Amino acid sequence: MTPTEIVESFYADVWNRRDYDQARRIIAEDFKFRGSLDDERSGVEGFIDYNKGVHAALGDYTCTIRDMVVSDGRVAAQMYFEGVHRGDFFGVPATGKRLGWMGAAFFEIAGGQIRSLWVLGDIDGLKRQLGLTDSAWT
Repeated sequence: MTPTEIVESFYADVWNRRDYDQARRIIAEDFKFRGSLDDERSGVEGFIDYNKGVHAALGDYTCTIRDMVVSDGRVAAQMYFEGVHRGDFFGVPATGKRLGWMGAAFFEIAGGQIRSLWVLGDIDGLKRQLGLTDSAWT
């Protein structure tokens, strides 16, 4: 698989369909992951645990690639994340609201697997939707 295909599978298969067998194929055992919703995780099983936690808090959770740039085993992706708030999230009990926010993901791919991933999400915008912060610029 090309780096583009690996990243597409990571979001379509692993995140959106929760295909953990595919996760174990395309994510390196010593994977380093820093998501914007939690602390750093290591290894494919650490990532799967993170994935399950996000899906527990956000029903119908999906990740959509808006744009992607690929260069020498590195991939940067502009992302849109969304889901229905159905479980405790940032200390806020379920509201049933559909939440959505933008982000950017930076991958390092080698040997046909994802070696590391760092995700930056618009957490301030997400927290505003949860009522945790005031509107921006007011």
